[in-house]
Amino acid sequence: MNQRSPIHELADGLIGPDGRGLRLEDLPPPDTKRWVIRRKAMVVAAVRGGLITLEEACARYSLSVEEFLSWQRAIESHGLPGLRATRVQLYRDL
Repeated sequence: MNQRSPIHELADGLIGPDGRGLRLEDLPPPDTKRWVIRRKAMVVAAVRGGLITLEEACARYSLSVEEFLSWQRAIESHGLPGLRATRVQLYRDL
């Protein structure tokens, strides 16, 4: 059985964390202040899938490269629940 990561790209298009197609207009607005799991995951999926570059994401959302990479590592290590702000310390200790 082939299991996919929660964030993946298919040959026919980029798929976001909710399983739907992901387009530039689906991304959170540039002035986003409240970073819920879904929004973080969408930005990570967009960068991984080549929809936007890491540099574009960081500039668009005023993120440091380190912050973006921490989101990416959280997904890789713990899946989407790793993106919860309240769980960051718990997962860092593991």
